[in-house]
Amino acid sequence: MKRTGAGVLVAGFAVGAFVGFGADQLLTASGRPTFTPSVLLPVLLVLLGIALVLFALPIRRATRGDGGGRVDPFRAVRVAVLAKASSIVGAIVAGVATGLLVFLVTRPVAPSLGSAGAVIAAIVGGLVLVGTGLVAEHLCTIRKDDDDEQPGPPEPGLGLSHHE
Repeated sequence: MKRTGAGVLVAGFAVGAFVGFGADQLLTASGRPTFTPSVLLPVLLVLLGIALVLFALPIRRATRGDGGGRVDPFRAVRVAVLAKASSIVGAIVAGVATGLLVFLVTRPVAPSLGSAGAVIAAIVGGLVLVGTGLVAEHLCTIRKDDDDEQPGPPEPGLGLSHHE
């Protein structure tokens, strides 16, 4: 499994920002109030990030030989995939919240402190989830063994030739 790249995270953030700004634009155009995320959203994102790192720590201990015992490969893959998904979801959530914030600050009327605070907290929660997801993904990686090398073609002159 490849590690989560910066391009995927930036793309998720950009798509989220576009969706967040567009959603508020459509809501306002139809005469509805703008979207404000729940105050519990950043709390849940941070708690998910903490749980993710706690899931990854035993895998790290086991792969480094710090008394963690044997590595369950299925558990390690599940936690690594959850970490990857969490970092992508965190980037999207931070992007949506950024789009909402951009819409709020570009309006002629100053946003209320409650709605702007909830949006800023959602941005921070999304970024925390991105960070903890990347940390957990790093904790689930194992060192590459010497015998993991793929056999390549033989060096010229070292093998048998078809002319012999």
